[in-house]
Amino acid sequence: MRKIELEIVALSHSITQTHSYAVVLGEVNGLRRLPIVIGGFEAQAIAVALEKMQPSRPLTHDLMKNFMNAFNIELHEVIISNLQEGIFYSKLICSNNDDTIEIDSRTSDALALAVRFGCPIYTYENILNSAGILLDDPAGKKAAKPAGSPAISEHEKGAEDDLKALNLDELNTLLQEVLEQEDYIRAIAIRDEINSRKSK
Repeated sequence: MRKIELEIVALSHSITQTHSYAVVLGEVNGLRRLPIVIGGFEAQAIAVALEKMQPSRPLTHDLMKNFMNAFNIELHEVIISNLQEGIFYSKLICSNNDDTIEIDSRTSDALALAVRFGCPIYTYENILNSAGILLDDPAGKKAAKPAGSPAISEHEKGAEDDLKALNLDELNTLLQEVLEQEDYIRAIAIRDEINSRKSK
């Protein structure tokens, strides 16, 4: 079965499930998107890695990467291999010396590790056909934000507008507060607002 490479193009609050997030994977050099609902912790873990933030203590996925590095285990690729009753199943393709093994993983954890290792993410045609979305507008192929930054959903625009009402000192104070609370997704939005003002 032919593998199709995907990349993370957006990370946002899930419209369908409260307290959940959606990570949107886009077909590399294609117009199809694969939205996957994930938990808040996993969303934060992906956001931290995408934004290259350095938490004061390692998150669980950082610990896993450190553990794998310590024992010379390489993560070569992540494959979203199956979809059953709305649940995505994934595999980590790893190697240690001459052995290559497949490890079963939750898709959200697999994505968090893929971002940390910089390895490719794949799926199969049948999964994209059954759960994917085709973009009509080729101009909308890429997210409006810079590569590596999660796109902001319509649901989050209200929170973005609230940030515009704060001055630079208030934004810096708020940034420190949310970092102490380890709310990295909110920290990204605040940091982006600070950077946009400094660039003007």
